[in-house]
Amino acid sequence: MNLAGETVAGIDEAGRGPLAGPVVAAVVVLGSDQSIAGVRDSKQLTVAQRAEAALRIRAEALEWALGEASTDEIDELNILQATLLAMQRAFAGLTCVPARVEVDGNRAPRLAGYRGTIETVVEGDRLRLAIGAASILAKVHRDDLMGRLHAIYPDYGFEQHKGYPTARHRAALRLLGPCPEHRRSFAPVRAAMGNSP
Repeated sequence: MNLAGETVAGIDEAGRGPLAGPVVAAVVVLGSDQSIAGVRDSKQLTVAQRAEAALRIRAEALEWALGEASTDEIDELNILQATLLAMQRAFAGLTCVPARVEVDGNRAPRLAGYRGTIETVVEGDRLRLAIGAASILAKVHRDDLMGRLHAIYPDYGFEQHKGYPTARHRAALRLLGPCPEHRRSFAPVRAAMGNSP
């Protein structure tokens, strides 16, 4: 990888809390003084605003990449370690080496071979542009994945709740039991496993 001076990479994830589907991480590399219109914490944007912002980020960022950890990896490693793994995979997808890395939250992944500065930022998706951009790409990508899972498992309502433990999702779990994309290490899924067909 080529070292890129005066650049910052923001890393964030989507999907730590759901009962189903992968956890997704994104990394976005920006110039130190770069701005992208409409980019802020993905949770503060509508679906349409996120989609529009994601298009701008992909077009205007110096570089970006995505990484995932599967449902099986979440169950094997635990959700924190799977999240860090997804972040590592996203970072490994870059072809440049940013001068600085900012990670949302209070835990940073180990980035093999990276010699630059790594900073963790609580509420970084709100406070740092590169992290906010990463949060948008991760959320948009994961929502798309959950839409595809809905086509395979339509009875769970994944297209609406994206795997989060809503009342509808919990009711479907109790009635149907978990599908292969449910996280069996999560208590509500374990409790419903006796209902599997």
